Amino acid sequence: MLEQILVLLPQVIFDGFVLGFVYAMVALGYTMVYGVLELINFAHAEVFMIGAVVGVEVFRYLGPHIGNGYLLLVVALLLGGVIAGVTAILVERFAYRPLRKRGTTNRLVPLVTAIGVSFILQDLVRLIEGLWHNEFFLRMRTVEDLEGSFDLFGGAIFVQTKSLILILVSILTLLGLTYLVNRTKLGVAIRAVAQDLQTASLMGIDPDRIISRTFLIGGSLGGVAGVLFALQYTVITPYVGFLPGVKAFTAAVLGGIGNIPGAMLGGLVLGQLENFFGTYLPILTDGNFGTEYKDVVAFLLLVFILLVRPQGLLGQVVREKV
Repeated sequence: MLEQILVLLPQVIFDGFVLGFVYAMVALGYTMVYGVLELINFAHAEVFMIGAVVGVEVFRYLGPHIGNGYLLLVVALLLGGVIAGVTAILVERFAYRPLRKRGTTNRLVPLVTAIGVSFILQDLVRLIEGLWHNEFFLRMRTVEDLEGSFDLFGGAIFVQTKSLILILVSILTLLGLTYLVNRTKLGVAIRAVAQDLQTASLMGIDPDRIISRTFLIGGSLGGVAGVLFALQYTVITPYVGFLPGVKAFTAAVLGGIGNIPGAMLGGLVLGQLENFFGTYLPILTDGNFGTEYKDVVAFLLLVFILLVRPQGLLGQVVREKV
C-alpha cells in the first residue's frame, strides 16, 4: 500500500495544483466583491458557468474556421471573460444595486437575492441551450493543438498541454489582478470604496461606477476560469457551476475572505486536499469509501477553519462596517 501511495504521489500533487488553480480563479471573484461590499455573491458560480458555456460554443462554431488551437483558445478566453463580465455587471445593476440604494441593512436580503439570481441564470442558460441545441450536456470540441501531453521525471507525472495552460493563465491572472489593485488608480479607488464607501464618494469617487467595475473584473475572472474548466474537464451543463462555486467560496474563506493572495492560496490548498483524499481514500479504506467522498472534505475543511481560525490562513481580519 505504501509503495502504491508513493508511486501515485507526484501525479496527485500535480493534478491537485490543476484543480486548485480552477478554484482559486473563481475564488478571486468572490473575494473581490466581498472586499468591496461584504456581499457573498453566490450568483458568481453561474457567471463561471456562463463562461464555460461560451467556451464550448466558441470551440464548436469557430473551431472549424480557426486552424490554430492556441488562437482559438485566446478568442474563447476573451469572449468568455467579456460575456461573463457583462453578466456580472447586469446582476449588480438590476439585483444588488436597488437593494443598496434603498439602504437595506438586513444581510439576508442580498444573500437570498443572490441565490435567486443563481436559479434565474441556470434556467436562462438551460432555456437558450434547449432551444438552440435541444440538449443540456455540452461537450468541449477536441482541438489537436491543445491535446498534447508529455511525461516528467521518468513517467512519474503525466502532463497535458491544457493543464499547463490553465496553470499559466491562473498565475498571470493573479499577478495582473494584484498589480491592478495595488498599483493603478482603479485599484486605489476600489480599495477606497472597500474602506469607506461614503467617505470615498465625498472624495470624488463614484461608488456605483467602482462597484460595477469590480463586478466586471470578478465576473471576467470567473468567465476565464469557466473556459479553462471546460477545456480541462470537457463536459458542461447549466448546473456545472454549483459545486465548483461552493468550493471556491470555501477556498476564499480558507485563504481569508477579501484577501486576493489568500484566495489563490486557499484554492491551491483545497485542490490538493480534495485530490489527495479522492485518490487515496479508496486505497486507505480498502474500497469502503470511494472517490465521491472527496466532496465532503471541502465542507469539513470550511467548518474546521471557521472554528479554529476564522480570519483564514493569511490572517485577514474581516472588519465590521458601521
